[in-house]
Amino acid sequence: MPLDFNAPIIEEFRTNAGRLGGPFEGWVLLLLTTTGARSGKEHTTPLGFVEDGDRLLVVGSAGGSDRHPDWYRNVLVNPTVTVEVGPDAWQATAVAATGAERDALFAKVVAAAPGYADYQKATDRVLPVVVLHRIPASDYTPPDRLDALADELVKIHDWLRGELAALADGLAAPGAADLTVELRRHCLTFCAGLAHHHGGEDAGLFPYLAREFPDRAGVFERLRAEHDTVARALDGLRALLARVDETGPEELRPEFDRLRSELEAHFAYEEAEIVPLLRAAG
Repeated sequence: MPLDFNAPIIEEFRTNAGRLGGPFEGWVLLLLTTTGARSGKEHTTPLGFVEDGDRLLVVGSAGGSDRHPDWYRNVLVNPTVTVEVGPDAWQATAVAATGAERDALFAKVVAAAPGYADYQKATDRVLPVVVLHRIPASDYTPPDRLDALADELVKIHDWLRGELAALADGLAAPGAADLTVELRRHCLTFCAGLAHHHGGEDAGLFPYLAREFPDRAGVFERLRAEHDTVARALDGLRALLARVDETGPEELRPEFDRLRSELEAHFAYEEAEIVPLLRAAG
């Protein structure tokens, strides 16, 4: 939406703790503040949203136009955003869903807000679905420099390492009564988190860094290839986990150990190559 159209909506939203009147009475919106991909300046946009557990889904519909909205272009480069819902404001990581996950999430959005289906019919552009993951206040680093994004990348890796460790502990405790439930819970959390992380890197971070550091093209090609390898390994892990009741954890362990080794090597390589580039660009 044009800036002069957004301004009174934003003012009314903030004045009335998210409640709107006039032609927007009854609408449930959030305010998304992004950092400009080129300007580095903050931009605030009112958006509809759909709740999905403890995360929020927003769609780059732009009213069905053939051009992605500016806020979407911004989050591909600067994924740390500010979200305002009602009287509350908090920081989040914005991750663009890809592939089958994007399609499933878009179907969920359409089920809650059918108008988005009309927007999709109006354009050949695939409307992006962006997932907003709330950042705990204790973990938030203001995104005033790209080295803050470097810190965030390492934090995400450390969280994923923790989920891997929890999954390994579950495999090592075959006598636990809730083994299957715990294994599936940690696998679901880990697999979803890793898919979001890699999707955001492939869609936004790597293309941005490739433009800034064209001589490091080989690094980004290797990381994308590793993402594909990891995705296939995760599919295999999920398939085995679906049969853990029949086979027991001992069959799962070799596949898990191989995946964990690949991921640890991937995280180490990415931190060695990408973090210094973010520090340099910041």
